[in-house]
Amino acid sequence: TALVFIFLYIPIAVLAIYSFNSSRLNIVWEDFTLHWYARLWADGPLIQAAKNSLLIASVSTFISVIFGTVGAWLLHRYRFSLARSIQTLVAIPMVMPEILMGISLLILFATAGVSLGFTTVIIGHVTFCFPFVLVAVQARLQGLDPALEEAALDLGATPLQAFWHVIVPCLRPAIVAGALMAFTLSMDELIVTFFIRSAAATTLPIQVFGLARVGLNPMLNALSAIFIVATVAFVLFSDYLNKLSRR
Repeated sequence: TALVFIFLYIPIAVLAIYSFNSSRLNIVWEDFTLHWYARLWADGPLIQAAKNSLLIASVSTFISVIFGTVGAWLLHRYRFSLARSIQTLVAIPMVMPEILMGISLLILFATAGVSLGFTTVIIGHVTFCFPFVLVAVQARLQGLDPALEEAALDLGATPLQAFWHVIVPCLRPAIVAGALMAFTLSMDELIVTFFIRSAAATTLPIQVFGLARVGLNPMLNALSAIFIVATVAFVLFSDYLNKLSRR
């Protein structure tokens, strides 16, 4: 286990350390500097791409949480003949190769005459994000006591009130976990976005990919270090919410 952790985290640590290296070649350590972080914040296209990614990921996560939570509840609460078929169709985007999904969505939008842009990117991201929310919520529903909803209905709540005030609070840990997964997947997506974006809807992974193709760029180290810190913060925040929900 220790060797696995060393193999995984030493390259990440080296990357973060070299984000403070003054060498432009970024191969040999020269001196400590914050120059690349300053260059990063001054890079207009990169900052705009980051804003686009945050906007797309936030909207995609919001829609995915709604679709995933409601879909999981309907599949759990009601029994109908096509339930297994729907469950299979929902799971397909989770295992489908990304390049196939990107090409399929591009053909769909082109056939429907939809212009590529933020809307098409959000639709594409929701397509592969909401199944993860649905699966997480379904797992939580398996351990949910059905008497909770029955008690709420017996006490005068409508089905919608019972769902919102009783079921949703019980599902909060799964919803948060699914939302974090959806947000991470959307922020990280490259291949699907590459096919269904416009120039104005360029995301951060697309921009980083373009910079990496040119050669070594110390700004990418600085950007990666920022994302490492943000990822750790998200993990700690998720753990805090899980502990809070157990009290």
